[in-house]
Amino acid sequence: MNHLPPFAYFAPRSIAEAVAMLTREGVGAYPLAGGTDLLVRGKRGHPFAKTVVNLKLIPELRGIEELPDGIRIGALEVIAALQRSALIARELPVLAEAAERLGSPSIRNMATLGGNIGRASPASDMAPALIVLDATLTVEGPTGRRTLPVESFFRGPGVTVLTPGEVITNFLVPKMPGRSAATYERLGRSQGTECALLGVASLIALAENRLEAKAARIALAAVAPVPMRSKRAEAALLSGPLTEDRLWDAARGAAADCMPITDIRATAAYRREMVEVMTLRGLRRAWEQAVGGRA
Repeated sequence: MNHLPPFAYFAPRSIAEAVAMLTREGVGAYPLAGGTDLLVRGKRGHPFAKTVVNLKLIPELRGIEELPDGIRIGALEVIAALQRSALIARELPVLAEAAERLGSPSIRNMATLGGNIGRASPASDMAPALIVLDATLTVEGPTGRRTLPVESFFRGPGVTVLTPGEVITNFLVPKMPGRSAATYERLGRSQGTECALLGVASLIALAENRLEAKAARIALAAVAPVPMRSKRAEAALLSGPLTEDRLWDAARGAAADCMPITDIRATAAYRREMVEVMTLRGLRRAWEQAVGGRA
């Protein structure tokens, strides 16, 4: 059995205190949110943090609340809370859908939204949903506070735009407009417990005539170094009246845009083919829901 190496441990009570600790400790300091990734990696022999800064005692990092400009979600809210939130289900159902498909119940009860995004896994289930919803995140660090789109947060597998001492504090997700719908499709080898072979989030907002899309966003996971949008798919959806053929064009565009790899779980060719299948499936659901949904 592998044992964790010795490490320093701190439990700040405020964001400012956490930032100060992370800045002081420097390289090797790790902010602890849910811990589902850090502890597993340590027990498997991967490099472990020299210093762990536990964020769980900071109340400002929690909460799901409705604001005039959207829904604020604290970075330490666990995935299970998103799955069961009545507010999320009503205003951002695709986020609840993605949360339900992430991991097992035990993982969802520990893993946090901030941790899932901050880990910068290409296979993140939450990232595609946040991206199509045009969500932003706020970080605080030694130089102050800044807000940026979730879409621009990732730099590569496990790499983000965060600078030393910065922590994610919350997310702001705009409410979905009328005559719109979003869906999340996930493909995995086993139900829930394994990271996704691929994930596709799709959003369609209908024009006044309900025949065309006035906005469309497609985001993919596990088929590129970072969660990514498919601009070809979006352009296809916005190029004329929505039809089954146009959905097919968008699905083929998503397959053309993605950059999958071959690994022990699937080949690149299989992933690309399934991007087309899952994008088409998600778009059909989103179109149907938008036509019959909120006015």
